Amino acid sequence: MSSMVPVEAANMGSRSITYGQSVVQRFPTLSYFALTFAISWTGALAVAAPHLLRREAVPKFAGLMMFPMMLLGPLVAGLVLTRVVDGQQGPRELFWRIFRARFAARWYVTLLIPPLLVLGVLWGLQTFVSPAFASNRFWIGVAFGIPAGIFEEIGWMGFAFPKLRATRKAGAAAILLGVSWSAWHLPVIDFLGVATPHGTYWLRFALAFAVAMTAMRVLIAWTYCNTGSVALAQLLHIVSTGSLVVFGPFRVNAREEAFWYAAYGVALWMVVAIVIARYGRGLVRA
Repeated sequence: MSSMVPVEAANMGSRSITYGQSVVQRFPTLSYFALTFAISWTGALAVAAPHLLRREAVPKFAGLMMFPMMLLGPLVAGLVLTRVVDGQQGPRELFWRIFRARFAARWYVTLLIPPLLVLGVLWGLQTFVSPAFASNRFWIGVAFGIPAGIFEEIGWMGFAFPKLRATRKAGAAAILLGVSWSAWHLPVIDFLGVATPHGTYWLRFALAFAVAMTAMRVLIAWTYCNTGSVALAQLLHIVSTGSLVVFGPFRVNAREEAFWYAAYGVALWMVVAIVIARYGRGLVRA
């Protein structure tokens, strides 16, 4: 009788694994969000915990160190779930979309959208509102966008977006993903921009940031739907983040920073409206 116990235990373990795989395969996007948020937020908390336990404010350096930990979420979740949900061919197909997807060169023009809009919005605000909105030229800041774009898009566009798109229009899928992407940033939202911490304007800034990032996610999805290239999504993410860091005004206060992010978000949604008018809610011209 005792010799049967290990066999029964092994069978129970096998059934648990199979059941877990079944749940993940039935709900791939929910599984992705759960795993991504769990990894990223746990990593961010691990960095901030020593300061939180001492009941002190998280210093800016520690806040910046939370970013690399956050990137592990979409990267690990994207790679793991691609293998679990899509099988052995999943990783091969994913890397094909990163390294080998071919598309018309004209799509590289989309990389100009973030810097042109950032500079245009800041020029308008500097001219008509306040000199504090003068754009910066912090060129090394583009380096902040490189790891974010490369690692995050493996999960967001490499795995999550195709699964969302399978059950709804691409535009709706992109908006849902954009809202989730914005919420994912919450642990580090107070360390984005120059007027940090944002104090009483934290909520306004978070909402303005979400408006801008959701629109940017739609534009990233638009390029992906028409090229099938995760690499182009990575480049657009890099340019988007890099533009905010490089050109973001360095003399604004927390209220002004929330305001200019909101204005930038409105400008992005205007571009999204043009895209939807020409390409439809599926983001692909028939």
